[in-house]
Amino acid sequence: MKASRIAAATVAAGSAVLAPSVPAFAHVTVQPEGTAAKGGYAVVDVKVPNERDDASTTKVEISLPADHPIASVMPQPVPGWKATVTKSKLDKPLTMHGEKIDEAVSKVTWTADGKGIEPGFFQKFPLSLGALPENTDQLVFKALQTYSDKEVVRWIEVPQEGQDEPENPAPVLKLAAAAEDEHDSASAANATDKAGTTEKTAAADSGDDTDTTARVLGVAGIVIGIAGVAYGVFAGRRRTAA
Repeated sequence: MKASRIAAATVAAGSAVLAPSVPAFAHVTVQPEGTAAKGGYAVVDVKVPNERDDASTTKVEISLPADHPIASVMPQPVPGWKATVTKSKLDKPLTMHGEKIDEAVSKVTWTADGKGIEPGFFQKFPLSLGALPENTDQLVFKALQTYSDKEVVRWIEVPQEGQDEPENPAPVLKLAAAAEDEHDSASAANATDKAGTTEKTAAADSGDDTDTTARVLGVAGIVIGIAGVAYGVFAGRRRTAA
């Protein structure tokens, strides 16, 4: 009896130790390559793992946030996949490089030409995005993952702060603080260059003035010297004549 209790306790303890090491299910995510800063441009990877043992992922659809539309969205070609870009009219036009834009990309769909993402593998789908909004700390991208057996997994549940992660969380892209404006940096650099040029010009002008003064004084000295010699010769002749 005691032996069976000890064995049961041992199994329970072992399960408690192993439980935390069991990996959580992988989800569709959106991860930046480098930094995704507010107001800037970034390349992000839509990372799609295959969570099935008996089917392949054959289609991936990613919806861009309608509350924070992005004017420029460009997919990078991925071998074995065809990318389709869907645009929609905007309720409020965007201004980009001085031009108003009344439509933006609302969805990107990748469809496999071959086997797709097989069990035990994942695939990255790069997207170029910009300009990123400045009035939010994150962007939510809802995704649909279709398998070869026609199953569709909807990654559309928005994670809420302070709550457990939902079963099928939507991919979230965190935005970093806005980077320093390159134009301001360039202006500062130009101002520094101009200041340096002004100082060099002033120094050069000062040197020129000094040289001019030296030349004038030298000429004046020569003239005075010649006048002195001439006066000495003239005075000597007068004494001789007397």
